[in-house]
Amino acid sequence: MEYNPKIPTLRPYIDPDNQGFWDGVREHRLVIQKCKDCGLVIHRPRPMCPRCLSTEREWTPSMGKGVIYAYVNVIYQNAGYPGIKAPYSVVVVEITEGVRILANLYDIEPEGVRIGTPVEICFDDIADDLTLPKFKRLNS
Repeated sequence: MEYNPKIPTLRPYIDPDNQGFWDGVREHRLVIQKCKDCGLVIHRPRPMCPRCLSTEREWTPSMGKGVIYAYVNVIYQNAGYPGIKAPYSVVVVEITEGVRILANLYDIEPEGVRIGTPVEICFDDIADDLTLPKFKRLNS
């Protein structure tokens, strides 16, 4: 995926609830929230468990593997994410731990993306202070 350095890249909003996720990404690790009281695995990070309403959460390592659950192909540059050269794909991946994560797809051309394709996490250091999670075909 190519980035245009002349266009500022949108950055994720980091807050106390998702700080652990982004810290893991920066270290090239995928971690997900888990409720300490009921054990529910949670993604997107949030201030309390949606099942039991506990505010006691922890970060747990993920295997980083899953399958494409849904996707959208961005074909035209004017419809694209600022700073990223089209075409590219954005995928929802259902990871082994049972939650779904939204990210860009790394190594599959848009016309080759299929629901059910096995993928794994990878990381893109696009700036000294910004790493983004992506997915790539498993064992590619």
